Amino acid sequence: MPNTLAYMMLMIWPLVTLWLFRRLSIERAILWSILAGYLILPPLAEFDLPLVPDMDKFTIPSVAAFLVCVLVMRRPVPLWPRHPVVRLLVAGFVLSVIPTVFTNSDPILFQVIENSDPIIFLTDSLPGLRWRDLGSVMINQIIVLLPFFMARQFLSTETGLRELLLALMLAGLAYTIPSLIEIRLSPQTNVWIYGFFQHSFEQMMRSGGFRPIVFLPHGLWLAFFMMSSVLAATALARAAQGGERLRLAIAAVYLFWVLVLCKSLASLAYGLAFVPVIALAPLRWQIRIALTLALVAIVYPMLRNLGLVPTDAILAQAEAISAERAQSLQYRFDNERVLLARAAEKPWFGWGGWGRNLIRHVETGQILSIPDGRWIITFGAFGWVGYIAEMGLLAAPLVMLSGEARRKGVLEISPYVAPIALILAATMMDMLLNATLIPFTWICAGAVLGYAERLRYPDFDHPNRTLFGGAQAMVTQPSTGRRSVM
Repeated sequence: MPNTLAYMMLMIWPLVTLWLFRRLSIERAILWSILAGYLILPPLAEFDLPLVPDMDKFTIPSVAAFLVCVLVMRRPVPLWPRHPVVRLLVAGFVLSVIPTVFTNSDPILFQVIENSDPIIFLTDSLPGLRWRDLGSVMINQIIVLLPFFMARQFLSTETGLRELLLALMLAGLAYTIPSLIEIRLSPQTNVWIYGFFQHSFEQMMRSGGFRPIVFLPHGLWLAFFMMSSVLAATALARAAQGGERLRLAIAAVYLFWVLVLCKSLASLAYGLAFVPVIALAPLRWQIRIALTLALVAIVYPMLRNLGLVPTDAILAQAEAISAERAQSLQYRFDNERVLLARAAEKPWFGWGGWGRNLIRHVETGQILSIPDGRWIITFGAFGWVGYIAEMGLLAAPLVMLSGEARRKGVLEISPYVAPIALILAATMMDMLLNATLIPFTWICAGAVLGYAERLRYPDFDHPNRTLFGGAQAMVTQPSTGRRSVM
């Protein structure tokens, strides 16, 4: 159980956010209010309020940053992208929950039937979704997209993109301190600070040592975050000059060393694959690789449904590396198979919330399947429509960026946007294995989308395009970072 400090931290975070916006630039305030909230606030602790989504370490920083930005700082945040396809995806992401709710009004009953007598004993049930649940689900979908909208507006400039990578690197460097402590002493930071352990301790034991977890949901989340920090430091080192390049390169090497100690094969593989790409490959190739990975992540469920994913061959390769890894991967594939069969019963709009998409014992209601990948969670809960909307919103910025890179030429593309696109694509690939979609992922997607829109639409910051009134007084050009008065 979370202690009093855990709930106090959640309650005071809006005040921390206000302080950040008062002291920092708009770019840094958005980044640090959301990123620091993800890294510092307690996992699992939440405020369960009526008619609204649960308020936790994911929702509170996003809502607080948005409200302070719009209401206190008077900086408008448009909620309507320029490209018609992205508009359709945003509308689908928010509105597709309507048919999901109305097609899941029936409760799911778990019961024991006595054969000798026509008697049915009700043992448990899952409630059906009602009209009042609709508001909560739609509000949650909007909250999820708030970092996306803020990043699109304020982090899509040359300055914003660099600040994004810098924040990711600095946060990773700071997080190495508690991570190294946990690698040496065992993962206890959350117990020491917030009074509880947030996951299975056994899963934090690997290769005769420990995985760090600190305040994140799982050690795999921390390893993936550390990998993202390595990529950010590598990108900054490549773009830097002189002594600064050397310092940033040393930071990247140090972060990679900590990544190895995190004992996550997938994140380490991403690091080994993408660090050379960011350090050496031309920007156009970085963008092409990011787009290719995103497309693979999108079509994976379709191939899985058709039985075209060579799971046996993948398991054989994993077995050659580690029997423990192969066993874990086998468990994921087995769960995917049964959950796909469950999702096939309601393929278009899914089963909705309350764990209705999971496999349960017909008599006791005990959960028999654990979904790991974000894709199978979304697919089971919201069906094909919800899945396409979510993955489409993450992939659309990469598609647009690739198109603008071909149209404008690579010389006009920022050296910071391609690495962010790769981090976004790596997250989409990791979502096939883990539920690693976090607010910072939406920040990356929004920043890339906004940058591509700035290249495509010269009047991106036109005052008529804002939603909450007022016009931007200054516009930062995407490729040069120069400011011009509107």
